[in-house]
Formats: sequence, structure tokens, C-alpha cells
Amino acid sequence: MTNLLLKLSAAAIALSAMTSVSSAEDLVFTLKNNTKGTLERFYTSPVGVGTWEEDVFGADVIEPGESMEITIGDGRSVCKYDMRFEFTEDSNIEDLEDTQDLCAMGSYTINMH
Repeated sequence: MTNLLLKLSAAAIALSAMTSVSSAEDLVFTLKNNTKGTLERFYTSPVGVGTWEEDVFGADVIEPGESMEITIGDGRSVCKYDMRFEFTEDSNIEDLEDTQDLCAMGSYTINMH
């Protein structure tokens, strides 16, 4: 019985360590929409990866003047990301792309006049 408890304790400690390592690699920043259009989709991809990852928003959008906390939990330990911003059709704003070191930024604001 004692041996079983030791094994379970070791497994719990290992799982806890893996969880904290995983969350330590998450990139968290605030995305602010400082345009007159509704930001409908937001895609990211580490620089050098030739395809976009899934839409970060899912069913959410960011209305003009609003912001959202974004978490990129892809398990990678990179900082430089390509980003693609897509607005609703009635916004009359063309899709935008940018590349930034997201580790160095606490927030990112989309500006367009």
C-alpha cells in the first residue's frame, strides 16, 4: 500500500510539473481594436511557418474600441509571430497582417484611420 501511495504521489508531482511548464510557455497579451470596424477573425503563426493556425477568436469578435486578452497556448517557446486580422465585410476594412515579438509586448493595438 505504501508503495502505491508513493507512486501516486510521484505521478501527481510529475503531472503538476508538466502543467506549470506548459502554462509558462503560453503567450498572453491584450489585443485592442482601435479601428471603426468589427474585428471578426484573428490568426497567428510563428514566423517561418507557412500556414495560419486556427482563428484565435472562435465565435468572439472585438468591436471598435474594445479589447480582449489573448492567450496563445501552442506550447512553442517562440516570441515572434505573424498575425492576420480580418474584419467583418460591412466594416470596409481590408485584412491586415503584421509581425511582432509578442513576448516583448504586453498589448497590441490595431490602429487605422
